[in-house]
Amino acid sequence: MMAAGNISRFWEWGRKIICVGRNYADHAKELKNAIPTEPVLFLKPPSAYVREGSPILVPSYSRNLHHEVELGVVIGKGGTAIPRADAMQHVAGYALCLDMTARDVQDECKSQGLPWTRAKAFNTSCPVSDFIPKESIPEPGDVTLWLKVNEQLRQCGCTSQMIFSIPHLISYISDFITLEEGDLILTGTPKGVSAVQEHDELQAGIEGVITMHFKVDRQLH
Repeated sequence: MMAAGNISRFWEWGRKIICVGRNYADHAKELKNAIPTEPVLFLKPPSAYVREGSPILVPSYSRNLHHEVELGVVIGKGGTAIPRADAMQHVAGYALCLDMTARDVQDECKSQGLPWTRAKAFNTSCPVSDFIPKESIPEPGDVTLWLKVNEQLRQCGCTSQMIFSIPHLISYISDFITLEEGDLILTGTPKGVSAVQEHDELQAGIEGVITMHFKVDRQLH
């Protein structure tokens, strides 16, 4: 086991990012996907992290990069097969996150029945805010997430609209993927996803808790 670092800088040493797709019914519908009966999961590598002050880079192979604003759950205590009733004891805190998605690439992968890795796991595909201590969000199942592009509101939704709750997700994931300290779970995005272009300015927030700001650039070759 790797020695754990400072949890408030989890992005520097955490070993995995586990993402939940289609966890808000309205978002599933806007992409014409069925409402899932169990969580849809995919992974991002830690190299996907990007912090404020550095740009989000549009991959050279994409012409349709979408924003997805999400509540991230930072694991503070590892475990396998964690019971739902105990799940919140494994949470150290939260982060505001974006799941940047090359939608054109994802659509192509979906049509061919292929994994979404190229669409979801590229460098800078996981912008994250500062660490939010657990006590700052006493009700993670009832916070409002929002995202603006160039000052225009694109996404606004409440985590109460999640299909699978945070305890459900922690228990479900840990049944077959051991969770470790420093891991991040992205819990899904509300409706309103849309494309961003080079030079766009993104602002996102958890109402009353935190905001963050990123600029979009294009990957240079």
